[in-house]
Amino acid sequence: MPTSSSPSSSLQLALGPVLFYWTREHYADFYREAADWPVETVTLGETVCSRRRDMKLDDWLGLGRELAQSGKRVVLASQTLIESEADLRDLRKLCDNGEFTVEANDQSAVQRLSAAGLPFVAGAALNLYNPATLAVLSRAGMQGWQAPVEMSRTDLARLLADCREQGIEAPCEVFAYGHLPLAWSSRCFTARRHQKPKDRCRFVCQKYPQGLALRSQESREVFTLNGIQTLSGACQDLRHEVGDMAEMGVGIARLSPRPEGMAEVVSAFDAARRGALPAPDPLALVDAEVCDGYWHGRPGMDNTRGGAAP
Repeated sequence: MPTSSSPSSSLQLALGPVLFYWTREHYADFYREAADWPVETVTLGETVCSRRRDMKLDDWLGLGRELAQSGKRVVLASQTLIESEADLRDLRKLCDNGEFTVEANDQSAVQRLSAAGLPFVAGAALNLYNPATLAVLSRAGMQGWQAPVEMSRTDLARLLADCREQGIEAPCEVFAYGHLPLAWSSRCFTARRHQKPKDRCRFVCQKYPQGLALRSQESREVFTLNGIQTLSGACQDLRHEVGDMAEMGVGIARLSPRPEGMAEVVSAFDAARRGALPAPDPLALVDAEVCDGYWHGRPGMDNTRGGAAP
């Protein structure tokens, strides 16, 4: 018997960009399947490392056109850490693509897009914590924004209320599923793990399509390494919170892609937003620890539905 919560069908689902380094074939197969999933938005692009060159801008645009024909809203995500003039050239091409809205994950993208009068989505890496900042970006052309991954439900509810008072109508997106992006560095931790320099890494991160687990001396999986990016070791799962999200004014729940089982994840969140969570829940979404601590104002690796991660 499923349990029912108040339906939150007004809450949209979005696939975030693939954070890990996959093969061209894997990207093609994944998005071919995603075209039929019950998500309203798909965000494409390489957000982590400019050395991951298997997919060019034209390739992302081609995937975007196919997804748009399937009725999806397509967004192209910019790189989060800009390190060189070559990165800036690629960013300019992305911002000037002429077809799809860009998710700005760095202030240089915001500057380029706003100067050109182009609408954009503000990524979580911009660290948007107050209505004054959101008002500035809204005037610059922001059409949507992502809450910082560590922001609690209480703090976000207060921020959304403040935004409504000030007439900021851009929808808020919450990172509802996946390993939480926590930090970026000029160093490549995966290359270092294999004793290779960053500029001659031989793309060893492609060996880890869902990241490289980093364990403490007590064998606790604390982080996930993904090239220059550090993510949480546990996988955030806010399926049980989608009703509250809709009530407090969140517009979109972001689901971060994994290489296996993503169709089941999307299906579970789609059911949750319609108030159809199974009880007991038979779906083991991931082969990793689950967390939801940040959402509840606790340490991020905590799991309030099953205690702290071991």
